[in-house]
Amino acid sequence: MRAVVLADGGLSVEDRPDPVPAEQELLVKVEAAGINGADISQRAGRYPPPPGAPVDVAGLELAGTVLEVGSQVLRFKAGDKVMSIAAGGGQAELCVVHERVAMPVPPSLSPLQAGGFPEVFTTAHDALFTQCGLGAGERLLVTGAAGGVGLAAVQLGVQIGASVVASVRRPEHHEGVAAFGAKVVNPAEVADSGPYDVVLELVGGPNLETDLGALATCGRIVVIGTAAGASATVDLRQLMSKRAVLRASTLRARPLEEKATAARLVERHVLPLVRSGKVRVPVAASFPLEQAEEAYARFASGKLGKIVLEVG
Repeated sequence: MRAVVLADGGLSVEDRPDPVPAEQELLVKVEAAGINGADISQRAGRYPPPPGAPVDVAGLELAGTVLEVGSQVLRFKAGDKVMSIAAGGGQAELCVVHERVAMPVPPSLSPLQAGGFPEVFTTAHDALFTQCGLGAGERLLVTGAAGGVGLAAVQLGVQIGASVVASVRRPEHHEGVAAFGAKVVNPAEVADSGPYDVVLELVGGPNLETDLGALATCGRIVVIGTAAGASATVDLRQLMSKRAVLRASTLRARPLEEKATAARLVERHVLPLVRSGKVRVPVAASFPLEQAEEAYARFASGKLGKIVLEVG
C-alpha cells in the first residue's frame, strides 16, 4: 500500500506492507483521511506515536470501506462504510482500526467530510462535555476557533444551547466562523467578552493567564492544544478564589476502553446532528495522497476548516 511516512522531520509517500486485522479489528480501504495538528507535531518530532501504533505512518482519522473483518468482529461487515479515529496509520491506502472505535458514515457526509470528522468531533465532544460538563445556558470560549477542532467545538456548543465566543486571530476567517453561530472576537478582545464558564484552550500557554482572568466562578478550563507554546505561569490564588478547574487532555494515547466510550458518545449525541444538517464538516481543501507535502503546507498556512487527503 501507499502511505504518508513521517521520519526525521521529513515527509514522503512510500510503499508499506499491507496491515492485517486482528480478531476485533477492521481492515479499511481508506477513501479520505484528515490532517491534524498532531501530524504536524509528529513530523517535527514533538509527538511520538503511542505503543502499538504505526511508528512512522501518519494519520489519526480516516473514512472508507471495510474490506475484511477479524474473526471476533460483531458490528461491521465487509462493504460497510465506516469512519474512525486511529492512533496512527490513517493516511494510507489501507488501515486497521478496532471495531469499537469505528462509526458508521451517515449518508449526509461525503467521503471527504467523513475523513475529516472523527478526530476533531471526538476531541471536541470529549473536552466540552466529558471533561468540562458544558451545559445549556453557559458561556463557552473557544480559542483558535478557525481550525477543525475549534469549528467542531463551536457547533457543539451552539447546539447544546451555550453562548459561544470564538477567538480567531485572522480577520479573514471571522465571517466564516460567525456563520456557525458564535460571537467572533480577536484574541485581544477575549477578556472583554467574559466571564466564561468553560474555556476550550486550543492555542496554548500564552493564553492561559487571560483564560483564567476571564473565567467565571466555578469555571473550567481544558487545554488540548499547545501550538503557541506549552509553558504558562498560573496564579494559584486565582484558581482558588474562583474555585476553578484547570484540566488538560489528549485522545491519541488513551486506552481502548476510553476511546470506545468517546466514540459511542459521539455516535449517540453528534451523529444525529450530522444527519439533520445541524452540524457539518467544513472542508477547506483536499489533495490526492501523492500530494501530501502540499496538503501539509496548506494546513500550516492557516485555514478555515479541514484539510483532507483523497486516498481512494
